[in-house]
Amino acid sequence: MKSLTVFTLAAVLAPAAFAQHQTFVVNPDASEVKMTLKTTHELVNGTFHVQSGSIEFDPSTPKMQGSVVVLAGSGKTGNDMRDRKMDKDILKVEQYATVSFEPKTYTGAIARSGDSTIQVTGIFTLLGTPREITIPILVHLEGTTATAKAHFVVPYIQWGLKDPSFMFWKADKDVAIDLFLEGTISK
Repeated sequence: MKSLTVFTLAAVLAPAAFAQHQTFVVNPDASEVKMTLKTTHELVNGTFHVQSGSIEFDPSTPKMQGSVVVLAGSGKTGNDMRDRKMDKDILKVEQYATVSFEPKTYTGAIARSGDSTIQVTGIFTLLGTPREITIPILVHLEGTTATAKAHFVVPYIQWGLKDPSFMFWKADKDVAIDLFLEGTISK
């Protein structure tokens, strides 16, 4: 009976013993956020600087924690006047210096190496207002190096940001975001 109890306990605890808590630490200099906004006269492309990022996860559970933080005032579209207007009137960078994403859970499996596609649900905070969003992310692991790529759409007008449209220049109500994160995995 004693050996059966030990065996049962070992069988229950074994998955926890093999669980691999990992941390993805983002290299801000190798990462970026791109945005694309369609307008009546042009396609506005811009980039933003990733300030920091660290995400903890365990491939044996669907939970994640951490954050990726982007400097709101770092946006560059190639037009200084437009960038100043974006900073002041739309992103309100004096009041809200950062935009962030805090992952909470994911679905799908993260392979020990190579590519994996997962759906990450978390809190996207823009203009100080947190909103739940699910983002498809392609993860690539190679030794201790990792990348994460995502493409998603932010309904910025619906989320309370000012519409940049004026007179005959009209902008879409959604902005496409392409996220590229590069960093290291540690256990």
